[in-house]
Amino acid sequence: MPENHAPPVGLATAHADLHSEHGALRGEHSGRGRDPVVKVADLAWLEFEKRDLDRAEAFARDFGFAVAARTPDALYLRGTLPGSACVVIRRGRTARFLGPAFRAAERDDLRRLSRVTGHRIRDLGEFGGGRAVDLTDPSGMPVRVVHGTETLTALPEQQPLHLNFGTGRPRTNTTQRPPREPARVQRLGHVVLETPKLRRTLDWYLDTLGLIASDFLFLDGQRDRGPTMAFLRCDQGSVPVDHHTLAMHLGPRTGYVHSAYQVTDLDAIAAGGEYLAERGYRRSWGIGRHIQGSQIFDYWRDPDRLLVEHFADGDLFSCDVEPGWAPMSASGLAQWGPPATRDFLGATPSLALVRAVVKALRADNEIDPSRLLGLMKATSR
Repeated sequence: MPENHAPPVGLATAHADLHSEHGALRGEHSGRGRDPVVKVADLAWLEFEKRDLDRAEAFARDFGFAVAARTPDALYLRGTLPGSACVVIRRGRTARFLGPAFRAAERDDLRRLSRVTGHRIRDLGEFGGGRAVDLTDPSGMPVRVVHGTETLTALPEQQPLHLNFGTGRPRTNTTQRPPREPARVQRLGHVVLETPKLRRTLDWYLDTLGLIASDFLFLDGQRDRGPTMAFLRCDQGSVPVDHHTLAMHLGPRTGYVHSAYQVTDLDAIAAGGEYLAERGYRRSWGIGRHIQGSQIFDYWRDPDRLLVEHFADGDLFSCDVEPGWAPMSASGLAQWGPPATRDFLGATPSLALVRAVVKALRADNEIDPSRLLGLMKATSR
């Protein structure tokens, strides 16, 4: 497919099996914008709406969040690491995702965004303070870019266990007894979105917010039509960052798929999962280790059926790493662990899904019968 994004200057052309079997073919998407408006530094927080804040807070504490603040109409959740609140839950009439907020690296980035997009800078005027520019991506998702928010001080950490490996045996005369307690969330890692307008939305995040691609997935026999999933990270130059801060995949619906929160280690994930199960929450998929990003993962449904993930030990890439390309399949999502469930894949038949497919087929987007058939095959392989 002809590509209008220039190859990044100074980037190695050989993929060299660094993190995927194959790199891009000639003419495929470079995974970078030509001249981004800004380069955001990270995800700041995610915003949700829920009817019952008491129930939302109870799950949040069981999942491992700390409460940074609460008002009659909003709940602010945080991790143990310094930073802003990483989840904001607003009281509303239904449970839904309202959108991501990205952190601008510099105050001038807000001015540049405002000048280029025509959206004004405004004071946030709530817990954490700061200023923001409110945008909308091509899928219709509200996207906020913020700067100057309050930095919360660190909280006590859940300490990693000391492990014995072969001849490296630092732990002697002591036992391992990880406590059965919530897996303490350290920070927000990433959010995954679904869109029927993948190409337009992908390019918007590259060109407007300066994200860069770590990996692309494509449908079997349809590589020439471009990627159907993109894992995007922030570009902080030589500073290594998470393999993906935002991931998006092609599908008939628009919106939230899941969000992921870092915890200390595998034992925190496993013991925290036992704690959640004992309290009646339902695991969607896990425990396993991903391929793209390498994270150890465990997925859960909250009381409103929104999907959330504990993760640990993810890949960190600097700006020098070029995108990998791999076929999209359910079995290709994990190196080890149980098979991906239909619940996790969003493949459970429902009237709402049928309606979304019909609507997408009639709209101006990338969804057509060939794409739908390819997606169905990918979720069954």
